[in-house]
Amino acid sequence: MAYNFLNTDESSPASLTDLCLTYVSQNLECFCVKHPDGSFCLREAVLFPQELADQLLAKMAIEGLLNDSTVGVFRNCEYLRLRRACIRTARISAEAFQRALCPHRLLELDAARVNADLTIADILQGLTINKHCQESLQRLVLTGLTMSSLDEPSFSSLQGLRSLSLANVEFYDYGLADVCSLPRLESLDLSNTSVTNLSPLLGLRERLRSLTLHQLKRLEMSTAQLLGVIGQLDVLQHLDISDDKQFTSDVARQLLGQPGILPALISLDVSGRKQVTDAAVKAFVEERPGMTFVGLLATDAGFSDFLSGEGNLKVTGEANETQICEALRRYSEREGFVREALYHLFSLTHVMEKPRPDILKLVVWGMKNHPATLNVQLAASACVFNLTKQDLAAGMPVRLLGTVTQLLLEAMRTFPNHQQLQKNCLLSLCSDRILQEVPFNRFEAAKLVMQWLCNHEDQNMQRMAVAIISILAAKLSTEQTAQLGAELFIVKQLLHIVRQKATQGVVDATLKFTLSALWNLTDESPTTCRHFIENQGLDLFIKVLESFPSESSIQQKVLGLLNNIAEVGELHGELMVQDFLDHIRSLLHSPEVEVSYFAAGILAHLTSRGEDAWTLSLRLRSSLLEQLHSAILKWPPPECEMVAYRSFNPFFPLLECFHTPGVQLWAAWAMQHVCSKNAPRYCSMLLEEGGLQQLEQVQTHPQTHGDVKRLADSILESLERHRARTGQPVLTHTCRRPPPQPPHKENEAP
Repeated sequence: MAYNFLNTDESSPASLTDLCLTYVSQNLECFCVKHPDGSFCLREAVLFPQELADQLLAKMAIEGLLNDSTVGVFRNCEYLRLRRACIRTARISAEAFQRALCPHRLLELDAARVNADLTIADILQGLTINKHCQESLQRLVLTGLTMSSLDEPSFSSLQGLRSLSLANVEFYDYGLADVCSLPRLESLDLSNTSVTNLSPLLGLRERLRSLTLHQLKRLEMSTAQLLGVIGQLDVLQHLDISDDKQFTSDVARQLLGQPGILPALISLDVSGRKQVTDAAVKAFVEERPGMTFVGLLATDAGFSDFLSGEGNLKVTGEANETQICEALRRYSEREGFVREALYHLFSLTHVMEKPRPDILKLVVWGMKNHPATLNVQLAASACVFNLTKQDLAAGMPVRLLGTVTQLLLEAMRTFPNHQQLQKNCLLSLCSDRILQEVPFNRFEAAKLVMQWLCNHEDQNMQRMAVAIISILAAKLSTEQTAQLGAELFIVKQLLHIVRQKATQGVVDATLKFTLSALWNLTDESPTTCRHFIENQGLDLFIKVLESFPSESSIQQKVLGLLNNIAEVGELHGELMVQDFLDHIRSLLHSPEVEVSYFAAGILAHLTSRGEDAWTLSLRLRSSLLEQLHSAILKWPPPECEMVAYRSFNPFFPLLECFHTPGVQLWAAWAMQHVCSKNAPRYCSMLLEEGGLQQLEQVQTHPQTHGDVKRLADSILESLERHRARTGQPVLTHTCRRPPPQPPHKENEAP
């Protein structure tokens, strides 16, 4: 499946086939009925082309959707015919495997790293039940599987087998003799097995074309004995004797210096071996002019022009970008080599000035294959940052950025206590392109970043973390925002940062983004608003207003959050404080319309519930309503959109307050403001949510104040123009947000 990923054009939309297969695999229950044993069966007899059946199985396996229930759809060999079956990393039982896959006339089976309950013995037993499979199966991949603890399984019945991989299997000498009796076997991978003696390979001397012996940890043969066997494999074209554990064997040096050995060889991999020189490799290759590949990563060779890898001879190594990329491409499943290649790639990516999606894809593939290997994830996340920093992300395909972002989140989740890895991931996430345009699980990201923020005090990273959270929170649904904000530790930590900045008297990007994050998290979330009040948030925000009396940007964010608090009726009593209202009244008369607007919103909500709910002086209430009305009439039209709304629902109750025209006036002014600045979005939203009827009621009601009626008329005219121009409105989401802001990178001024 590596080939498919690396050859996908991420800059183009996904193919219709891929989209359909993804939908079917993720919604299989919609197309199936369930048997009594829990397995799925297609509801309708749909004949799949054989290639699509293979692709569906592979996609289900790769996406973690293949299990005892879902694999049941492949029991019907007539409608879902498999030839090249991929069940990598699937979690299926031996019974499910045998019932669903073994009846097919398979040409290939890739069962690499399936769950431990499905052993090699189970697979061989199932395959041999089908006589057609015994002859038809040509390729079998059993990488990373367990052998049965009982009788040693036999491969001898698979008479048609041409290629077999037993890499990373506890496979011993007595099994090798059985394998080497297969009459058509041409390719064998024994990497990281427990084989001690390779002499049985001589039984394949006339037909073995590919032999992979990477990291044979228990080999007991001397170099002379090993070369004595290998040297007799006359038709061998590919030989891999690489080792990423840096053993001291001189087998590579002796092989390269032995004239005439393996004359048919076109591919040789000695990566990780010692005592390999450019001169020896060059002489070996020149003696075999048909050679197309040499593996030299983690050796002392590969630095001559002859071995650059730029021409027909492909080379893995560390001397240049071409060699490093070739290493990532070929060694994607070997964590030691992936780590080595990424280490050298990191130094190259420091100076890259143009987007390189081709290289980013190779990094992604290494991350995918080794999610639990810290050194791989650490090096990969550092490379990701270098490849996507600043303007480079703009040149990367969105789909590719989405994939890499999800992998970064997975790394953060897997290694929560590794500070450098977390820092690498945060640096990459703090990107306008990624946060604003790329599809990924923003809710999961916000939780992970918040957890990091609660456990670290690094000032530069703190700024980035709160920037990320403030932007992510603005992208979440109302339900997700409420769920995130309902976590008490999140509100406490953000308030702690605000308290630090207020005490220090510092206005910086960290404070601004923290206020924005709190503003977003309290939006339509009564629980979060309650946490804010219970943790002395109101007193703190009054202190902030007092500490920064001339900072309109701070005042706007503070008042925006307090608007959210004021929307929660049960918390009105907490806001009925003379000192607090004195501050709000003062800010109502601010020359900055952005500040006055939010101060007015707080007063509108607090006075909207009538005199009975007002716990202070009624004279004060009347005075505030008069000042509210008067202040709104003085506001000039803002040049840009002051606030982003995703629903007008909270305004509708305010429009019904005919006895307090100042309250109605604020709601109408707010609606008219956003509709005039962004008619396509907000006129559609208003129509969809029933705003037309609300405004018509205001327009015709006998008690409507003239100032309110003029604004209602203006909004209705905008709606009429919009309806004439666009037709039916489009349904949107249902929560309000402060206007989005770009994150500040470490090298940018706040």
